[in-house]
Amino acid sequence: MNVDLFDFELPAERIALRPAAPRDSARMLVLDGDVTLDRGVGDLADCLRAGDLLVFNDTRVIPAQLEGRRGEATIGATLHKREGPRRWRAFVRNGRRLRDGDTIDFGNGVTAVAGERGDDGSFVLDFAGDEPVELLLERAGRMPLPPYIAAKRGGADARDAEDYQTLFAREAGAVAAPTAALHFTPDLMASLEAAGIGHATLTLHVGAGTFLPVKADDTDDHRMHAEWGRIDAATAARLNAVRARGNRVIAVGTTSLRLIESACGEDGQVQPFEGDTAIFITPGYRFRGIDGLMTNFHLPRSTLFMLVSALMGRERMQATYAHAIAQGYRFYSYGDASLLLPASGQRAD
Repeated sequence: MNVDLFDFELPAERIALRPAAPRDSARMLVLDGDVTLDRGVGDLADCLRAGDLLVFNDTRVIPAQLEGRRGEATIGATLHKREGPRRWRAFVRNGRRLRDGDTIDFGNGVTAVAGERGDDGSFVLDFAGDEPVELLLERAGRMPLPPYIAAKRGGADARDAEDYQTLFAREAGAVAAPTAALHFTPDLMASLEAAGIGHATLTLHVGAGTFLPVKADDTDDHRMHAEWGRIDAATAARLNAVRARGNRVIAVGTTSLRLIESACGEDGQVQPFEGDTAIFITPGYRFRGIDGLMTNFHLPRSTLFMLVSALMGRERMQATYAHAIAQGYRFYSYGDASLLLPASGQRAD
């Protein structure tokens, strides 16, 4: 499909620079079948049914943004995928000054040797020493805020260390937060439990490439970056049991949705999964493992806006985003939420 079909104009003032406080006070635009409603995240239990299951990503964001020097050159690196115990692939700023075998000094006793450069311009970095890389990053790294927030705020600050982690963050390895889950608080979880709405977790270590706008003119020419994920056998069985009894599996975040769909067979059964996924969902895709999605508002021309268009229909999502902009909804990682519940048998255009 032509990527221009997924473009839209977003006023800069609609980009949220901080999350709502408290988190569950954010607004939520609900698309339930053919109905569109302006609600709040705190109303989530009223928008779902007893027996539904919310699926969260329990990945934890690491301070994956580094600033260093190679000789006189300043080098910036954003880690985006682990490739070994001490090896990460990274997007590099000023990469033209970097060669295979160069050592980068990130300060605080943290150094890495640059390896091969990939077709996408990223580099392999091998960290020196025998300390766990996570400890090195705690010393030298910064929280990797999305560029559309960092540029407006002048980078991350101490608040982001908490603001950019979800209530479920447990498995360290993400370089971007599964932002739909940022809205959840203990009070909200208690209200969902009281309403008979369950929850489960899986792990997908979100990479920085997930949120990049598509540069190709046609979706067929876009290459997704792979991300590592895991669904254990007990969680897979639970998801299948929920749908078998006629209830719904609602993914919280596009990362949860993408991993469930990666693990789901043509028969609609979710299988245990551990490994990389580079699934790219565009209109025409047949969803097999989920019945709905809670997600934030996404970048124009992004793979994530294509995904929600696949779920609800491109024209409807364009109209929905126009409504959200007109009504003052806050966009992107720290912004408001949408709850997308396609009607049974609904097909996206």
